[in-house]
Amino acid sequence: MNWTSATALAGLLLPLTTPATSQTLAGYVTQAGPGGTMTMTMPGSASNPDRAVTEELTFEPWDVLGALARDDVVLLMRHGPTDWSKRDMVDVAPTDCENQRIMTELGKRQMYELGALMVANDLRPGRIVVSEWCRNQQTLDAMQSGMVDADPAALDGVEIDTMGDLNLLLSLQGAPDVAAMRDFISDWNGGEGDGPLLIISHFTNIQELTERTVYEGELLLLDPNQGNQVLGELKLGSAGPDVGHFE
Repeated sequence: MNWTSATALAGLLLPLTTPATSQTLAGYVTQAGPGGTMTMTMPGSASNPDRAVTEELTFEPWDVLGALARDDVVLLMRHGPTDWSKRDMVDVAPTDCENQRIMTELGKRQMYELGALMVANDLRPGRIVVSEWCRNQQTLDAMQSGMVDADPAALDGVEIDTMGDLNLLLSLQGAPDVAAMRDFISDWNGGEGDGPLLIISHFTNIQELTERTVYEGELLLLDPNQGNQVLGELKLGSAGPDVGHFE
């Protein structure tokens, strides 16, 4: 990754370009209040409106920009937006998609755009691990689609795994506590890939580990070198509270 220091970026509009098929992939970072926004131009969107990315990825604080350039940090993410009109059946298995809350079509589109925005703005993960639950797997699928549409080589060499230790806390076949997840994060040192570790888990797990409440699709930036301290947060501009965990 090749970010300039956050101080030098303050107040500027920064284009980040990466070759992608026959067109140019461009991401832009701007300062906004205490944080900043990341936007992009999706290759091929001029001729195919379905590829257009209209979301923006917001982050706070602004100074976290420098840490986002590091490979030894962790992006701890809650799955994308779901349909709260259908709740999980009691004791539903993580892979039983018919009887649990799953993502909305709009949520899938938002996660597609999140993946594209991450690639365009040089936030390609070096490794991805995800919970077994259907909504988490759907989040990953949508993000992967956006990433490779932005750059077909975006996930080349990226190890992607499903991990039971990330399953919904205290549920059937879920994690009994966050000890294993905490240790996994603590052990991340950048690996062999070029990019941070991306973990896609659940509200309850993230709250237990960080004492933070997060929206669906929100990411927290953690530093394993500082005791898994939360350095900042990233979320789409459309992100908001859900009826299950916020009044």
